[in-house]
Amino acid sequence: MHRAHWLQHIRRLDPERDFEEIYRISSTHEFPWDTMQALGFALYRTYAVPSIGRLLLGTGEFTARPQKRYDDTVLILDAPGEHGLDSAQGREAIRRMNRMHRAYAISDDDFRYVLATFVVVPKRWLDDYGWRPYSRHEVRAATNYYRALGARMNISDIPATFEEFEQLMEDYERAHFAYEEGGRAVSEATLGLMASWYPAPLAPLVRAGSLCLMDPPLRTAFGYAHPPAALERAVRGGMRLRGRLVRLLPPRRKPFFARQSSTVRGYPDGYRIAELGTFPQRCPAGREPAGD
Repeated sequence: MHRAHWLQHIRRLDPERDFEEIYRISSTHEFPWDTMQALGFALYRTYAVPSIGRLLLGTGEFTARPQKRYDDTVLILDAPGEHGLDSAQGREAIRRMNRMHRAYAISDDDFRYVLATFVVVPKRWLDDYGWRPYSRHEVRAATNYYRALGARMNISDIPATFEEFEQLMEDYERAHFAYEEGGRAVSEATLGLMASWYPAPLAPLVRAGSLCLMDPPLRTAFGYAHPPAALERAVRGGMRLRGRLVRLLPPRRKPFFARQSSTVRGYPDGYRIAELGTFPQRCPAGREPAGD
């Protein structure tokens, strides 16, 4: 197998029809580590929207049990990607996600914004740090994948193209990014969780590196000081160097799924999708997804 093996295979597929297969190849063969980082960063930046930050702080889950919340999020999102949106496992994961969301008054605007970050941030990450950027087939396939996921979450008025998702994300952040105690608290819990995956002496470096990878509006919304320019250039340069080194590796023959990551630590004896996540008892007035 040569380095372009999977890309050539992707180009033989139709991103309108085969978007799940293309997205699976990209995320588990071509860019497994980058996809995990990018999706984690996509979710992280949503905390800077005050309505989202307040909600997540209010549940108490992200600050009290950050590792479990991380694990459950990764595993729920991983199941449709690995097995298919309409597989038994995919349907169970989406049902579990919808039932959790149903318990909270979450606006369609916030749902559309979160969906947009999952479409836009990975492409931007790979443009900046990947061993190669997404191809046009991969951009369209990822867009179609999250459009299909959003439809199964009963989100209305989903953008049709990557460019529309990108415009939505930029407009929403420009209008809504702002400092909020809830967002800052959830951000701190997340940065602490990431630091916990490394030896304790490295924790300050992990935090500093994470701040360097944030764009200025995101740092400002969380109330973080901008890092020294030289440090930011070094961190971003190191990430680009990693991409160039990965380019020299042979293609991955076996898929690597997010559930296999060493950062998913809470279920050493296995798990059932139906038992992941939270089980809130109260359902306040607000948006209620119709489908399970």
